[in-house]
Amino acid sequence: MASGRSAEPAEPAEPSEPAGPSGDHGDPAPQANGSDASTALGGVLAVVITGSVMSVLDVTIVNVALRSLTRAFGAPLETVQWTATAYTLALATAVPTTAWAMARFGARRTYLTALTLFTLGSLLAACAWDIASLIVFRAFQGLGGGLLVPVGMAMAMTAADRERMGRTMALLGLPVLVGPVAGPVLGGWLIDAASWRWVFLVNLPVGALALILAAKLLRPDAPRGTAPPAELDVPGLLMLSPGLALLLFGLARGGAQGDIAATSALAPTLAGAALVVGFVHRSLTARRPLLDLRLLKNRTFAVGIGTLAPFTCGYFGSLLLGPVYWQQVRGWSATATGLLGVPVGLAVATTMQIAARRIDRTSPRALIRAGVAVGALGMALTGVQIGAEGVPAWRLTCATVVMGIGSGMVLMPTMATATRDLPVERVAAASTMLTINSQVCAAAGTALVSVVLGSAGPGPSGFRVAYLVAAALLALALIPASWLPRRRR
Repeated sequence: MASGRSAEPAEPAEPSEPAGPSGDHGDPAPQANGSDASTALGGVLAVVITGSVMSVLDVTIVNVALRSLTRAFGAPLETVQWTATAYTLALATAVPTTAWAMARFGARRTYLTALTLFTLGSLLAACAWDIASLIVFRAFQGLGGGLLVPVGMAMAMTAADRERMGRTMALLGLPVLVGPVAGPVLGGWLIDAASWRWVFLVNLPVGALALILAAKLLRPDAPRGTAPPAELDVPGLLMLSPGLALLLFGLARGGAQGDIAATSALAPTLAGAALVVGFVHRSLTARRPLLDLRLLKNRTFAVGIGTLAPFTCGYFGSLLLGPVYWQQVRGWSATATGLLGVPVGLAVATTMQIAARRIDRTSPRALIRAGVAVGALGMALTGVQIGAEGVPAWRLTCATVVMGIGSGMVLMPTMATATRDLPVERVAAASTMLTINSQVCAAAGTALVSVVLGSAGPGPSGFRVAYLVAAALLALALIPASWLPRRRR
């Protein structure tokens, strides 16, 4: 492992562990000319982006529909919130199986299965006859959603050569970052103009399009040759999947109650953490673990994970503050609140496209550290101003735009830097770890910000403290970012 230099050389695959079928991530046939490679990459990106748009929009739209569902089914909000919780728990159960499924069945078949499960789950959810059936169908939908993002990311990273990794991650990041902005606006319009069922029906044409594109554009999996079939690490799965589910459930429960130390939140959180710790021990000692954590021996990848963790906590944790502030404190409508997020979404998307392409030709350390500083500054400016009485909306919007610019400079460029020099056979594990890191840190950030907001009391002062805590989390990312590669090799 390299010490203080830029991007360390990729670690070779361990000879005692077969890398799995070479077709795990698409057709690994010998590299053709640049035109063929670009065409293959373009096809993968078209499929993955379409599927990601569907899954990301679904999550944000459903959050907007919760109150409408309480009226439609006559159920309390605490019960209706299980429609979101069931999806998250199913997603946490499915994500750890990504690397195994790709090795066992191939990326194309795994992705087609994920798309089918998600689209079919959307149809079933739209046909739900009571709140219990809706919760079950949302869990079914989450099984497909848990595979879409990591499998799609793995296929795209494998299809891209190292010089185009930044541009590839920029395109992959568009649905993830723009979805939280477009989702509330689209969800509010669908509910007002039609009914809650269209929150799920809107996925059907997108899912059908994604399935058609996947069948036509994704290359068939290559023959396995002499590689043995992948074995599922059942003990590891029985520790990691329930562990992640309990951990996410406990954090979400603590955030909703405003008290992470409450028994109903602390008990599942500690149980989940214990199972995850047990999985870590098994992963480091088993010959064929479910998820090979020895990938963290690659210094650049480990530093990338360390940079993303606090930044993801602060960024995604802060996303709940704006809608609550504008609706509860300022009395704005849900539609008007959603429209306020459009400038931020445009800032994130535009900056990300520029920064993720620049990361292919510039110093990752300099660019990402600058982004962290800009993001933390924008978050702090939002917190300082939001505590003032009658602050104009345009001033707060400008501050959040600054935060969005910083976020666009950090999230996808860091992922591109962390995964650029990994060997192909480790891409599936890397995409799975990035997805798990994002899910856990986003849940932890949301819970922390919710607790801070509840403890600081109602009114603008509480939002000021919460935004400043989020700014501190963003700033913490400066420490691990200092160990990112100084320059491209």
